[in-house]
Amino acid sequence: MTPVESAPVPLSGPRFHTDPVELYRRIRRDHGAVAPVVLDGDVPAWLVLGYRELHQVTSDPVLFSRDSDLWNQWDAIPADWPLLPMIGRKQPSILYTVGERHRERAGVISAALESVDPFELRRRAERFADELIDAVCGAGSCDIIAEYAMLLPVRVLASIYGFADEQGPALVTAMNDMINGGPGALAGQQHLAESMGALLAAKTEEPGEDVASRMLGNTAGFTVEEVAQDLMVMMAAGHQPTADWIGNSLRLMLTDDRFAASLSGGRHSVGEAMNEVLWEDTPTQNVAGRWASRDTNLGGRHIARGDLVLLGLAAANADPHVRTDAGALTGGNNAHLSFGHGEHRCPFPAQEVAETIARTGIEVLLDRLPDVDLAVPETALTRRPSPWLRGLTALPVTYTPTPALGGTA
Repeated sequence: MTPVESAPVPLSGPRFHTDPVELYRRIRRDHGAVAPVVLDGDVPAWLVLGYRELHQVTSDPVLFSRDSDLWNQWDAIPADWPLLPMIGRKQPSILYTVGERHRERAGVISAALESVDPFELRRRAERFADELIDAVCGAGSCDIIAEYAMLLPVRVLASIYGFADEQGPALVTAMNDMINGGPGALAGQQHLAESMGALLAAKTEEPGEDVASRMLGNTAGFTVEEVAQDLMVMMAAGHQPTADWIGNSLRLMLTDDRFAASLSGGRHSVGEAMNEVLWEDTPTQNVAGRWASRDTNLGGRHIARGDLVLLGLAAANADPHVRTDAGALTGGNNAHLSFGHGEHRCPFPAQEVAETIARTGIEVLLDRLPDVDLAVPETALTRRPSPWLRGLTALPVTYTPTPALGGTA
């Protein structure tokens, strides 16, 4: 398909949280596999919607670099640009390192996460899930998003990183304040940074069997500050998408008759629902960014040196050139791009941690609240107004009140 010349698409607005599937279909129809878009403040970029084109971008980290210094728009970016936290300059974390240094950093993270015992991880996830359900099970109703999904991933991640359990609730508040923005965002960021600094200082003095200690004990010569930055990135990247994965999967299971058996106590369809969500309703919709290190062509488009290229993961997953019958998605087809691709993808051990937390969270909830049901019509559910992360603002449910288990904290 030859791209047509038409106005760039604003990467904002209600279309991204009402019907993004139809929106991406229209963008692909009007612009092809690579579309011109504008970010907040009319900042230009390219959105890659094609599966093959996205695969091409993520497979060539030299041509499509993570080095944000290459951006040809820096002179036009104001100091208060709202997307600076996502597309920052000279950020010290693994997100913006390139080349051999990035591979070494990714190796340190992967090795630390691989060392987490999967049975211990699940045990901790079950413990925190039971604790959260104990707080709501007697009420007969709750909001799964605010009272469960947005609380569970941080508690589990903080535990395996090495934080004491009593620090978990404050870290949850800090992380969610950062995500929600507003007056609490700065205080949340400061609390997370100070807590991470204190954790690493303690683990330097007395290492333990935890992710932070293993990263500090690496032999690649990374500083404590670099480890702190990477741990904070890992916590942020592991929390919100995993919370949305839980929420989006439960929404599917509560509204689609194919998954009714799981709601009656069976677990066989939980994994199928989670996999279908990664294809059809992935938490991470679009990712920034890559920057072209020289003039090139992509999907029939001329990409200039320094242009910003955005990865349209949700659109690529729905690319009709690679999609088969949607019914096959629950059969274990994992060729989606929801975790990215290439050397900057989400590390495989991190994917396994996220999947364990999400699946355990769903299974424990269904075990404890077997008659859980949606409290409002499906049409009343609303999404977060963001083109980047896709998740519900609330998932109100009802169920038969049950006694708390107790002793799970």
